Amino acid sequence: MKPKPISSEATSVEIDRTTDTKTSTERTSPYWSPYSVGAAIGVLSWIVFAVVNQPLGVSTALSAAAGECAKPILGAEAVVQNAYWSKFPFNWDYGVLFLLGILLGSALSVYTSRTFRFEKVPAPWQERFGPSVWKRMVAALLGGAVLMYGARMAGGCTSGHGISGSLQLAVSSWLFVVVMFVTGIGAAWVLFRKRASREETHAQIQPGTMPVTAQKGVVL
Repeated sequence: MKPKPISSEATSVEIDRTTDTKTSTERTSPYWSPYSVGAAIGVLSWIVFAVVNQPLGVSTALSAAAGECAKPILGAEAVVQNAYWSKFPFNWDYGVLFLLGILLGSALSVYTSRTFRFEKVPAPWQERFGPSVWKRMVAALLGGAVLMYGARMAGGCTSGHGISGSLQLAVSSWLFVVVMFVTGIGAAWVLFRKRASREETHAQIQPGTMPVTAQKGVVL
């Protein structure tokens, strides 16, 4: 029996349906455009410089808040006598408000995109290092401590150097950005190279598939 030819009208309806589905998916995507967000951060930097005459930055305020949190444990006198905390005492200034704004903005972002979830051990970490919650928590604590120590030694973080310093063409900030990217890519390669290798092997076994990392836009 001869198959019936597909009419051009049916083909057109199918194409329109596919286009509508793709458009709907793009509209509901939880990811923001990096170009729009980058431009918005640049405008925000202008506003901050104009209003408070300070650059975007968060590590100084975070370390000052850490000193305030340390007072009940170490005692107020010990915190005041500390060389660093005496130089950068805690105040309800622009830096602390910016820090709170980051937390509130992040919460608003995950709420509006409906991506909020509690996750003790992220999937990439679990695939590489196992499901141990304590191992993940200890690594996150040590990594955060080293990160903050490095930021204060460098006199800035990814916002202070990476955004505010680089847009002012500061040599130290551009050096910071280059080192940040090189070490970040190197660390990701060392920590997660086995996972990427497994996904590439899986993609070769099943032609036409794409690694999960490529689908999500994660660069390892």
